Amino acid sequence: MRKAGVEDAVRLLKAGDVIAYPTEAVYGLGCDPANDAALAKLIVLKNRAPDKGFILIAASLEQLRPWLGDVDTQTLARCTATWPGPTTWVLPARPGLTRLLTGDHDTLAVRVTAHREAAALCRAYGSALISTSANLSGAQPARSVAELEAQFGDSVAVVVTGKLGDSARPTPIRDARTGQALRE
Repeated sequence: MRKAGVEDAVRLLKAGDVIAYPTEAVYGLGCDPANDAALAKLIVLKNRAPDKGFILIAASLEQLRPWLGDVDTQTLARCTATWPGPTTWVLPARPGLTRLLTGDHDTLAVRVTAHREAAALCRAYGSALISTSANLSGAQPARSVAELEAQFGDSVAVVVTGKLGDSARPTPIRDARTGQALRE
């Protein structure tokens, strides 16, 4: 696994590769959420159950809108009050999205990140990206490049250079319709 800048990572994302990048608390694995082959590769790479679905991160709400179904003003206000920031919200998914992205759900977990490198990556790509913790299913998420390499070796094309954020744990996940915590 080699270190890369944002431009190199964008080129690899467009080619359908899976990359690693720093987020608020742990390294994330990402790919283009519109690329079914990349999503399938990520599911296999993590040894992840395909029914779980993935989180999308974005640099702005506008990057998330193509992926979302109808969201009322009050629910959206609940989300945007915490964005950009380290809170992931579960919202209705746009009908017709691939199960590789949503799993067995009609919802999608989304976040407008304030993390500098992750947001820069989304801006440079021009779209929301998959953001799933960099770990094999059931293992601890990677908090260093050495931990990334130990779990994935050369299976991940690159890791975007940058620092992890200050959060000690992965972002909390909340149901936007109810405010209920799904992960603290």
